[in-house]
Amino acid sequence: MTLNQKFIIFIATGCYSGKIPFAPGTFGTIAAIPFALVFLIIPTSFTGIYIAGLILVAIYFSDQAEKILGKKDPGCIVIDEIAGYVVTMSWVPVNIYTIVAGFFIFRFFDIVKPGPVKYLENNFSGGAGIVLDDIMAGILSAAVLRILYLSGIF
Repeated sequence: MTLNQKFIIFIATGCYSGKIPFAPGTFGTIAAIPFALVFLIIPTSFTGIYIAGLILVAIYFSDQAEKILGKKDPGCIVIDEIAGYVVTMSWVPVNIYTIVAGFFIFRFFDIVKPGPVKYLENNFSGGAGIVLDDIMAGILSAAVLRILYLSGIF
């Protein structure tokens, strides 16, 4: 494996958090927390650019890693969980309560894969197929988290 390929795998696996032999998606989501904390330091006007950039990076690295590994949507690729969790956290103020609630809500939608999440997973391939279902899980999670936030729970 070349140095470039090793770098791609390092990024796609969330600094190797996806290489943990059990629950790689869960550990990938834990690895996403620092990416959500970025919302505490960037201006609100840059949120969309940050999320779009992260999604594009996730699609690229997922696509390249899938080719290197020679496997369709390997579980060790967790940059999609990172992008999905960041989407989850984008509609609420980031604090300890929303971080924890967002984690569990996102993991629920990512594992259960209701309607639109499953549709995206089944109808796209390559990097887009790996990432877009997690983005949809993140959007659904963000909506639930926002409702909980507006109801005064956090």
